[in-house]
Order: sequence, then C-alpha cells, then structure tokens
Amino acid sequence: MMDDPSPSQRHPPCQPWVVQNGWSSATPPVPFHNPLPSFPHLSLGSPPGQSSSFNHLQASSNCSPSDVAALSSRHNNKNSMQYFNHVDQSVQTIPPRSLPLTNEGMQPCNLHQMSLYSSPSSYQATASLFQPPYIYQGQLNGPQSPPQNHLPVSPPFAGQCVNQSKECSPQPVFDGANLGSSVGYSRNHASPTSPIQHQPQWTVSTHFSGPTDNFVPNSVAQDKNQTPKSPSSESRYGLDPELLPSVVKVMAEDKAEWEGKVFVSEHFSRLPPLATTSCVVEDRGNTSPFAIRSTSYCVPCEGQMALLTHLPLGALVTPLVKENVEEKPLPLCKDTDCVVGCRWCGASMCPAMGWQDCGQRFYCPFCGKLTEVPWQHYQHTKGVEAVRVDKDTRPELSMGSYEILNSQKGEPPALLLAIDVSASALRGGHLEFVTQQIRTLLTSLNREVGDSLSDVRVGLMTYDSRIHLYDLSLHLSRPHMLVITETDDLQLPVREGLVVSLRDGVESIDSVLQLIPQFSADSDETIEVSIELPVKAGLAVLQGLGCPGKLLIFHSADLIETGNTNSSSGFFGTNKPKSIFQPSEQAISLAKECISHGCGIHLYVLSHQDVGGAWPGHIPYLTGGALHTYSHLQGELDRERFSTDLKKIVEADTGYKAELKIFVSKDLRVSGCYGLFVPGPSPGHVTMATIDGGTTMAVELAHTRALDESRGAAIQVVLSYSSQTGERRTRIHTLTLRCSRQLQDTFRNYQAQTLLTFYCKKMYCAVLERPLQELREELQTEATQALASYRKHCCSSSVSAGQLVLPQYLRALPVYINSLRKSEVLLPGLRSSIHQRLQQRCQVLGMDAGSTATHFYPQLLPLPQSVNGYTPSKPEEALRCSAASLEPRGLYLIHAPLTLLLWVGTQVPASTLVKLFNISCFSSLPSGETKLPALENTFSTSVRSLINTLNSQAFCTRKKWLLLSTDESVSISLSQLVVVKQGDTCEEALQRHLVEDKSPNGGASYADFLYHLHVNSVRLLQ
Repeated sequence: MMDDPSPSQRHPPCQPWVVQNGWSSATPPVPFHNPLPSFPHLSLGSPPGQSSSFNHLQASSNCSPSDVAALSSRHNNKNSMQYFNHVDQSVQTIPPRSLPLTNEGMQPCNLHQMSLYSSPSSYQATASLFQPPYIYQGQLNGPQSPPQNHLPVSPPFAGQCVNQSKECSPQPVFDGANLGSSVGYSRNHASPTSPIQHQPQWTVSTHFSGPTDNFVPNSVAQDKNQTPKSPSSESRYGLDPELLPSVVKVMAEDKAEWEGKVFVSEHFSRLPPLATTSCVVEDRGNTSPFAIRSTSYCVPCEGQMALLTHLPLGALVTPLVKENVEEKPLPLCKDTDCVVGCRWCGASMCPAMGWQDCGQRFYCPFCGKLTEVPWQHYQHTKGVEAVRVDKDTRPELSMGSYEILNSQKGEPPALLLAIDVSASALRGGHLEFVTQQIRTLLTSLNREVGDSLSDVRVGLMTYDSRIHLYDLSLHLSRPHMLVITETDDLQLPVREGLVVSLRDGVESIDSVLQLIPQFSADSDETIEVSIELPVKAGLAVLQGLGCPGKLLIFHSADLIETGNTNSSSGFFGTNKPKSIFQPSEQAISLAKECISHGCGIHLYVLSHQDVGGAWPGHIPYLTGGALHTYSHLQGELDRERFSTDLKKIVEADTGYKAELKIFVSKDLRVSGCYGLFVPGPSPGHVTMATIDGGTTMAVELAHTRALDESRGAAIQVVLSYSSQTGERRTRIHTLTLRCSRQLQDTFRNYQAQTLLTFYCKKMYCAVLERPLQELREELQTEATQALASYRKHCCSSSVSAGQLVLPQYLRALPVYINSLRKSEVLLPGLRSSIHQRLQQRCQVLGMDAGSTATHFYPQLLPLPQSVNGYTPSKPEEALRCSAASLEPRGLYLIHAPLTLLLWVGTQVPASTLVKLFNISCFSSLPSGETKLPALENTFSTSVRSLINTLNSQAFCTRKKWLLLSTDESVSISLSQLVVVKQGDTCEEALQRHLVEDKSPNGGASYADFLYHLHVNSVRLLQ
C-alpha cells in the first residue's frame, strides 16, 4: 500500500537525484550509480541485459522553460542488484523483478505500476552509514573543492547504492556534457535570439571511482555535534530532498519579483503573481487574480488538446474579495446609469463585449449574440478597434471589476442571539462570561458612531427544551419574556419588538443579558436539548420580519443525535453505504430553509465533547457560517479565542441572500462548481445564505466546441447580494484569457498553488460520494499523466529517462499533491476523530488559494536569536517543511491558517529562554495553556509582534501549540487549545506539518512520491 508503509518496508537507499545546470570543462569517464535501480525490474521495454534508452544522460537544450532534474544512470549488465547493509556488513542480492507490482497506486493506461512501498519479504533495507560519491557546490563550506582522494560531504540521508561487483562499472561519457573533478553551480542562459532558457541545475561530483571498501564513514556518525535527522526525512530511494524542487524557493523567487510592486491586469491577462505574494493589482480591463484566478492563463483552443494536458481547466472564484488597502476602491455606479448587459443570456456589461455598427450593437462573448444598445446609453465608437468614446468614464466599459447599486432596497439584516439556558448550561459556570462578552461587544458597536453596525437590529432568545423570546419594544417599561412550548410547529405570538435597533434598545438588551446567568436550573437535566430548535426559532423570527440575518447560537448542553445522522456512533450501524462526510437529510433540508431566508448560522459549542453525538457543523457551514468549539471556556487562551471569534463574526463584511451566476464563453460550459454550499440544479448558478470576503469556490470548465484564438476566452462572475444596510448590490468580475493551439503555451501558464486549491476543493467535495483511496489514486494518476504528457508533447528534443522534466511554474506541484493526498481528510491518522476530519474539511473548503497553499505547505520560520546583544526584528527566511530543518538550538514558528506552532529545541541557550519565557531552565518550561509573557526586551517584543501579525492574517482564530523537545508523552486533543511537551502524540501533531517527510498516518515523503511519479510517467511513454 503506497499510503501505509511500515518501518520494515523501507526501500534500499540509492543514488539521489541531481539537478543539472550546465557542464564543467573536463570530461573524464567516471563511474556512476543508477539512481533508478528498479527500472530494469519494471519492464520499461528493454530486454534483460540490454541498455535502456535512459542510460545516456543528455542535456535537453530545446526543452521549453522547465526544471530538468537529471537522474544519473549507469549501465547494468546483470539482472540483480546489490545493496550494502550496515547492520550485518554484508551485500544483499536482490533478484530480478523482486519489487512487487500493485494495483493500489496508479494505473494509467492499464499499466501495473511500481508500489512505492514493497513487501517486507522482498528484501531488507536499512540506511547506509557511508556516503555516495556526489556533491554540488552549494553544500560545501566555502568555494574550495574537496580533496581528490576524499569523499565530499553530502546530506546525511543520501543512501549508498552498490553494484554487484566491488567496483562500479564505467559510465559512458555524456553526450554534449563535460564533467570535471570539481563542479560548480551556474546558470545556462540561452542566446538572446533563443526562446528557451535553461532552468537552474546542479551537476554531480566525480571524485570517487574505487571499490566500495574505500568509502569513508558518514560525517554525521563522526561528528557528534551535528544534528541527528529524523528517520521520517529519509528517502527510501536514497534521494537527497535538498536537491529536489523547493516550494520555499519558488515562493521566494516570486516574492522577490512581485512583493510590494504593481501587477497590471490588462485585457488577455498574463500569468499573475502567486496567491501567497502580496502585491498591488491595477485593474485595466481584467479583474484581479484575487477575485478570479484561472488554472491556466492560456486556454487550449481544442477540447482534445485540453484533455492531453491531464490538468483541470477552470478557475477559483472569490466574489466578495476585499481589495488591498493600497488599491483603488471598487467603483460603484447606479443601475440606471450603467450600460445594460446582454438581453439574451443575462451577462453584465464588461470590456470583453465587442462593439459594432458605430456603437449601436455589441457582441456578447458569452452567448455569441448581438444586443441593441438603448438610446439612453448610446455613444459612438472610434478607431479601428471600435472603442466607445466614453470608455474611460464608465467602469463597466473599462474595468474588470465593478459594483452596481440597485434601485430596490430591502430590509436590513438582523443579528439574532440564541443562548442555551438548560440545566447543564446553568451549572456549567460559563454563562456569566458569555453574556458579559456579548454585552461588551454590543456596547462597543453602539459607540462607533457612523458605522453601519451601530444601527444593526438585534434580537435575543434563550432556549432549553422550549423557546424563550423577548419583546424589547421601546414603549415597554421592561422586556417581556414569551415562552413557546409547542416547538414542533413554531408560531410566533408577536412580531413587533422581537428585533430592535441596537442604538435604541441597547439598554433593554443589556438588562436581559444581565439576568440570564441568574436563571434557576429548575428544568429536568435529562431533557435533551437539540441545536435544531434555536435554528427553527431564528428562521421563524426572520421570516416574520421579512429580512435576512445572522443567527449566533451559544450551545452548552451535550450534543445529541436527531433524525438520520452520520455520526461516529450512529453511522456505521446502517447497511446503506454512505460517506461519513454526508450531512443528514434533515440537516440539508434545514440548511435549504436558511438559504432561502438568508440566515447564516454560527454555532458556538461551549462544552464540546468529541465523543459520540452528531457533528453539529453541517448546517452552519452550508449556510455560510461556521462552527466554533471550546473546552468549557476554562482557560485564558480559550476565553481569549472566544472573544476574538465573536467580534470577528459580528464585524465581518457579509453579503446576505447571495446569488452567484457564472458566465463563460459560448464555446465553453461550466461542468462543475465546488465549495461550501448546497448544490443546485445548475453548476453555474449558486445560492447562499451569507458570503464573506474569504469564501472561495472552484469552477470547472469544459469545451463544447473549438475556441476562436483571436477572441480568446472569457469568464464572468456576477454576485447579487444584500449589504449590511439592506442595499441590494451586484458585483461583477470579468477575466479574459488568451487561447492557443500549442500545448506548450497551456503548460507554461499553469501555477501549482492554483491547481492545489482546485484539486483540494474538488476532492473534498467528492468525499461525499467516492472512496478516499480512489480519490488519492486519482490525484496520483493525474499528476503522473500530466508529467508524461508534458514530457511527450512539450520537449522538442529527446530527453533521457533519468531526467525529471517539469513545467517552470509547476515545480512545486508534486509536493503539493502529495501533501493533499496525505491530509487528514483523505488519509486520516489513528488519532483523527470523525469530528476533527469533518471540521477540517469544511474549514479548508472555504479557503482562498493563498490560505490553501499555506495550509498544505506551512511556513517554517526560524526565530533569529540574539547575537552580541543584537536581536533582528524579523525572522530569517523560511525553511523547507522537514525535520531536517529543525535544530535543537533553534526556535521555530510553524505557521498555517489553522495552526501556529512554536517549537523549542532542547539546546536553546538559557539566555534565550529567559528573554522569551522568563525561565532559565528548559525542563521548567510549562505545559498546558500558555501565553508568552510580555517581557521588556527586544527579542520578546519581536516574537510577540510576529505572532500577532500571523494571527491577524489567519483564516480563522486558531490554536497555539507550544512543542517542547523532550521525551515526555502527553495526549493531545486537537479540538482543544493546549500547550504540551513533545511526546509520541505531540510529535505526530508536529509531523503533520512537516509535509516533505513521511507522514505519521502513512503518507509517503516528498522525495519518494516524486520518484514514484517520475518512474510511472516514464513508463507511460515506453
């Protein structure tokens, strides 16, 4: 099983992959070890004893811009391989075809593929203590080359691959390549007239040519001060992870190019900066990439050519995205002043429309029909391109994004608060804190004069097995409680006074909130309290008032199952095959009612017990809300997180009763839409109760016929919603893309982060219906076929089978895909509960591209410690997410949208501990809930400032973990906010974020996964 390895199944380490970047001046023939020892056993088309086509490593000078990782190969005339075993100091012979073939991995073109993890009965494999004969200059401590008679230093996990004989067989001289005894790192630049530029490559060192007995011991074994590396960082094939394409490097290069600069988004937009790069976008006829980000910015003209890429064609849509503070605000115009759009398909006016007959008609690219311009909006055109003379004064004619203010105005939304006052809630001891936080928040909103929230309408209710409504009418001397006992068919006794303006009724609301903690627990504690009850009551109130709103439910009683649910206790007892991720029919029905009335549900579970009971998050997430869980609000950090969550939800810019329509060019169609919403009959039409600025969906496109290369392709997103003041608005985003008949152009305009986000949303939606193993195999198959297709169709010269060929902007795709495959949703660990997986799925499904990329490849930031009394104010550059990056003397922040880890090594100087924790002894560092003390020194100030900055950028208020490098074992509940010392469980929590290593839940390491992709992509072309 590819995703379920065991320590006894380790593959023997072999020669790592080496990236080439030019050749040195000398060409002595030297021995090389085969980096793909399993090729002869995989039947790649060469009979036994015959040299395969990949035995000669060639420079691909005519390849398109790509990273070419050259895997040095050697000629193997025998049908068995030998691997050195440092345990018994013997040479083991592996018989031919001893690697088992499996159907669990990928099966492109019905070829049996090599399993990444072979049967333990095939052979024994352990890491060698000896160094292989390779190096690149970036690993040396200085410009000097190592001595000719000594083995150069290399990373500690490069394994040793030994030939059957004691001497390595000579390797044929590379065609067009020269290798010297000392190899440097350099760039090969194409001539000014050549359209091809070679990517950075490393070459191998050629110092060793003697028998295996002459190998020197590993430098790690000799140097006790060097950091021991985790076995999870070790590659089964001896590949050096440091030589593989790096996400950190890709992001750093993009930030160096675009950070703080202006990206001009013009018609037929070019490839934008990465989603993780902060830049200013200037709209010149195309929407911002943060609103619509296409998977490829060059669409294939033919549908068959799109299938050849084996990559999805689509876009990521964030309709209500907030613009950068340095960007111009979105232009707003009245509907009566805007030029009307297409009367045939309903598309809004945009720069993609083509004007004809001197401006009397325009061509709609979304339906291909002509529309007459009303006389009120007519203006003549000028020039050969037929541009209207008023183009620059009308946002709908010159801007890729703009907003229309509709003349009709509805009821402003309301804020409803529902508080659990059951016996268990009253005895829990946290109602006083909850009501105090609500009072503080409402008071602060009322003081913000001029803010739209200061005039928000607020309603209040409490519930146990009954519903208690409160009449807050201003003419009453005090609020009146209205008790509803018939909850099966809710009928409101009154409508007036249930919701009042915060500005006018803040005193009445405050008086009720003060009385709630004083309620007596006279109800029967055995009575079940369902969370569906306050949802139905809130819907009834909003329906009676005829307005949308947010319903905040503060639930304290134990979670119970109602109806046909798919919980951990009730799901597996049914004979009906059903996914654990599917909501119950009752939850879907209730969510649809909330959507029709524009009611977004936010559920605060104050005493969440992750044992049994139905998961309560389906209704909140399907209505645009969220689930927030706390552990009885006992700890300081738990209470702090509650306050932050409450304020963020109430103050968030939200659209109510949202309706999203997606238009595409007439030769394309919307074949799928993936995100957090209840699917409708058409994938191009989505309705939502509420939507905020971070909600992102993935749209999949398909060809209906060939595209016109001269017209390009267009995507338009039209969002109609109600604002906080009740205004009905329409926001329009339009993106125009180039088309090409060259497959190479399409590959060059893909970005790995966009593909990761698209795959994530598609696969996380597919878990409702399809087996998880099938989805993991599909991801691996598509990535393999894409690499094979690029290799076959986009490389104009022959490429050795030992060379890994990747498109320039897809260098990070393998590590992203591998991280997605072994995520908690698709490949759960032993300690992952169903509730945790359901929660993570919903949280990630709503993320934008930047947050998704950081979630699947977190930032590993080393904290710079004080040197000679000087403490840098910023962290050092991010490191690769691997255990090999962690040093015992270091402090590291692992930053992800849902988690922020602070890792403290065992050998951190006592002076650093004093400055950060006010503790001089490592063993005295606390476990449990911890908050960094506010110490008066530069180091403490800079670290706390960095943490606050990262928290402000978080997708939602997250948990902080403090992982201490010790051997104590503490059980962790990921649903709680705790600080622990590193033990078995805690190590697993950290390893989930070290995505380049082997995952504790059985996922392969990045190096092994990339090796597997390469081997199978080469097999597809044999």
